[in-house]
Amino acid sequence: MNSVNEIFRTFGPEYLQYYANSMPKTHRKVIDAMIACRTESCGLGLYQCEQCGESHQLYRSCGNRRCPTCQQHKTRQWLQKQSERQLPTHHFLITFTVPEKLRPFIRKNQRAAYSALFKTSSEAIKKLAPDRHYIGADLPGFFGVLHTSGRTLQYHPHIHYIVPGGALSSIDGRWHPSRTDFYLPVKALSKIFKAKFRDQMKQARLFDQIPSEVWHIDWNVDSQAVPSSQACLKYLAPYVFKVAISNSRILKVEDRTVLIRYKKPHSNRLRTLPLEIMEFIRRFLQHVLPTGFMKVRYYGFMNPNCELSLDRIRALIKISYGFSLVLPKVTFEPRPPITCPSCGGPLKLRSLLWPAKILLWSG
Repeated sequence: MNSVNEIFRTFGPEYLQYYANSMPKTHRKVIDAMIACRTESCGLGLYQCEQCGESHQLYRSCGNRRCPTCQQHKTRQWLQKQSERQLPTHHFLITFTVPEKLRPFIRKNQRAAYSALFKTSSEAIKKLAPDRHYIGADLPGFFGVLHTSGRTLQYHPHIHYIVPGGALSSIDGRWHPSRTDFYLPVKALSKIFKAKFRDQMKQARLFDQIPSEVWHIDWNVDSQAVPSSQACLKYLAPYVFKVAISNSRILKVEDRTVLIRYKKPHSNRLRTLPLEIMEFIRRFLQHVLPTGFMKVRYYGFMNPNCELSLDRIRALIKISYGFSLVLPKVTFEPRPPITCPSCGGPLKLRSLLWPAKILLWSG
């Protein structure tokens, strides 16, 4: 037993029974989906080998966004799409983190708090970008990814933004590049982020639930310069569609204990953490997002509703650099084909069956 799905199939029913009266519906839905994934409960795909002609039946996946089995292809597709949208300039990875004492409040008020994290952190960037001491342009563009887990599955909500190094000006219509090693001052971003979040919580009438000490300490904002967005994309891609822990990090399960591998920040040494089986499931489920919540959001000229096309923005950037920048070519490994276990030939999908044995599609 070395996969998240196997753990949930074996111990999920026990967890459901133990927390039946206090479990959010979203958690129950995830447990049910992961127990059913690639079993008869999700239906069948009927395949035929194009080489030897042998027929095969493969159980379908659940498709739940918290299931590690179902998200690899979506991650590859997203990475390919975002790489095609990258701009010919340097980039920054900017991370907004909240104090530890604020995390219990956010966990209890996830939908309101996550939305406020996106709104206030993005507004902090947009507020400072027009300052002539930094960029001097009023239309930056960036996108953010909400991440809620730490390396040991602890609850640690924060937002990563990929930000092209510059902004567009609505006044002169030009691209204003930032320095290659500096985008915006992190201390100023931190103060604006905290103040705006406080105002949002007052508007939502949740301010009184927050410990007062969180307003008297600095909130952490980190900014790292990167040559292109590609390195950031590969770093963030697992957070977009993969779950809090991948199957590869699970060493083994024995005596109701899950052993997982992890690394501490700024260290390459692998460590092992034992988690009691119910605690492992609890930590996993605390990263389930509210139903329908969008964990990736786009702002400024990277918002799909922006009137300027990315081709136009690329042209403005190249003009500002004298057409001297060339994007590196990016290659991706294709999705591994489904092959015949007998001869290794490619399998072709012939039909799909519902769990109730009703024919859904045939080709």
